[in-house]
Amino acid sequence: MSTLPVAPPPAPRRRRFVRPAMLFAVLGPGVIAASAGNDAGGIATYASAGSQFQYRTMFIAVLIIAALVAVQEMAARLGAYSGEGLMSLVREEFSLRIGAFAVVCLLIANLGLVVSEFAGIGAAFEIFGVTRYISVPFAVLLILGVVLFGSYKRAERVFLLLSLVFLVYPIAMILAGPDWGQVAKDTFIPHFVASRDFLLVAVALVGTTITPYMQLYQAAAVADRGIGPDEYKHERVDAIFGALFAGFIFLAVLIATGAAIGHTGVPLTSAADAAKALEPVAGSGAEALFAVGLLGASMLAAAIVPLSTAYGLAEAVGAERSVSRRFREAPLFLGLFAGQVIIGGAVALIPVNLIDLLIGMQVLNGFITPVILVFLFILTNRASVVGLAVNGPRFRVFALLCVVVVSVLAIAALGVTVAQALGF
Repeated sequence: MSTLPVAPPPAPRRRRFVRPAMLFAVLGPGVIAASAGNDAGGIATYASAGSQFQYRTMFIAVLIIAALVAVQEMAARLGAYSGEGLMSLVREEFSLRIGAFAVVCLLIANLGLVVSEFAGIGAAFEIFGVTRYISVPFAVLLILGVVLFGSYKRAERVFLLLSLVFLVYPIAMILAGPDWGQVAKDTFIPHFVASRDFLLVAVALVGTTITPYMQLYQAAAVADRGIGPDEYKHERVDAIFGALFAGFIFLAVLIATGAAIGHTGVPLTSAADAAKALEPVAGSGAEALFAVGLLGASMLAAAIVPLSTAYGLAEAVGAERSVSRRFREAPLFLGLFAGQVIIGGAVALIPVNLIDLLIGMQVLNGFITPVILVFLFILTNRASVVGLAVNGPRFRVFALLCVVVVSVLAIAALGVTVAQALGF
C-alpha cells in the first residue's frame, strides 16, 4: 500500500531584527575602528566646534556620520571578500608609483597622531593629578603588552572594553543641560557661517571622523580575524553599528560642549580644556566623566593608529602581518608597531606645547582622506577584487557623492588657508 509523501513542516520565519546577544557576539573590527576615530584629536575637534559655533555644525555632523557608515561598510566588505587589507590591494591593483603615493599619504596622515594620543593620555591623567611622566610610560608598556604578547582575539577584547568608556560622553551631555529644541532645529535645518574658521572646523570634523587609519584598520583587521564572505552579514552589522555608535559619541561631545560653553565662541585647544570648561556649568562630575572618556579614547587610538600604519606598510611590501603572530614570525609588522608606540610616548614626554598638534593633524587628515577614499571606492567597484559584492547602483552614487563632497571641502579649506597665508 503506497503512502502519500508528507510535506515537511514549514520552516520557521527568520526574525529580521538583530538580538542583543547576537549583536555583542559579532562586534569587533567595526566598533574598534570607528571608536578609534573619536581619539584625543577628535574629542578636541568636536569640543572646539561646540565651543565656537554651539550647535550650528550639527547638520554637517549628521551628513558626516552618514558618509562614515558608507565608508566603513566598504572597508569591511573589501577585507571580507578579498581576504586582504587596503594597502595590499592598492599594491596589487595599481602601479608601483600609485602604490608608493598611497604609502606616503598613509605616513603623512598618521604623522603626529601617535604622539597626540599619548599627549591625550597624559592630559587625562593630569586632570586627576597624575603626572604624564608616570602615566605615559605606563600606557606604553600596557599597549605593547596587549599587542605583542597576545593574540588578535585577546587584543580585540581589550579594544572593545576601551570602546565602552565612550558611554561617559552621553552622560556628560545630559549633565550639561542642552536646549533640545535648538539642538533639533540645528540638526535638521542647515546653519552655515560664512567664515574661514567655520570652513576649517567643517574640514577638521570630516578629517577626524572619516580618518584614513580607520579604513586601513577596518579592512586589515577583518582579514586578520579570518572573516570571509560567508560571515560578512555579521561583519556588516558590526561595521554599521560601529559607525553609528561613533557618530552618536561625536554628537554627544558636540552637544555637551555647545550647551556648556557654546556662548563663548572661543576655540578649544585640547579635550582636557573641554573637560575643565564643563565644570562650572555641569559640575565636577561632568569634568571627571569627560576626562575618563578622553583617557579611554586616547588609549584605544594609541594602539589602533600604529597598528593601521604597521598593517599598511607591511601590506605594501608583502610582509607577514598579524597580531596573532610572534615577533620572529612578523618582525617588520610588530617592529613598526612597537617603534611607533615607543617613539610616540617618548615625544609626548618632551616639555613643550603639543596641544596644537591635535586639531592641526585633523585638518591634515581632512586633506589626505579623499585620496584613501578614492582607492576604497575604486576597489569596491571591481568585480576582480570583491566578486559579486561590488557596490550597487544607488550605493555607488551615494559613495561617489561622499568622495566628491569631502574632496571639495578639503580643496576649499586649502585654498582659504593659502590665501590667508598670502595676505589675501
